[in-house]
Amino acid sequence: MRGKGLRYAPLVLGWLVPGGGHFLLGKWVRGALILVSVATMFFLGIAMQGKMYGGASNVLDLLGLAGDIGSGLCFFVSKLAGWGAETVQVTTADYGTRFMVMAGLLNLMAAVDAHNLSIGRKQDLP
Repeated sequence: MRGKGLRYAPLVLGWLVPGGGHFLLGKWVRGALILVSVATMFFLGIAMQGKMYGGASNVLDLLGLAGDIGSGLCFFVSKLAGWGAETVQVTTADYGTRFMVMAGLLNLMAAVDAHNLSIGRKQDLP
């Protein structure tokens, strides 16, 4: 996976599909754990009626939007389906909002990890 054309493929695929970068590298168990973790956190956040950031009217909303977009296709599918609250209306929604943002940040870290493995910057544990 050291070719110039595919250098960023694990990074982009890892962002779009949680664990996808690791799947591409043949790290099946790690990819499955990331997929299950990110998707579970994201959809638990939706089930708790968490706020889905759709725009950025201030800096905190911008950071929340970046966290949500970090979930890749989970975010885009949820937006198209109309899932996620526009505003926080129940007590558990605040926790749900945090779950969705943290799922996106976890997914971004996993995508960067897949990229680092693919370019040889990081060595995999035996």
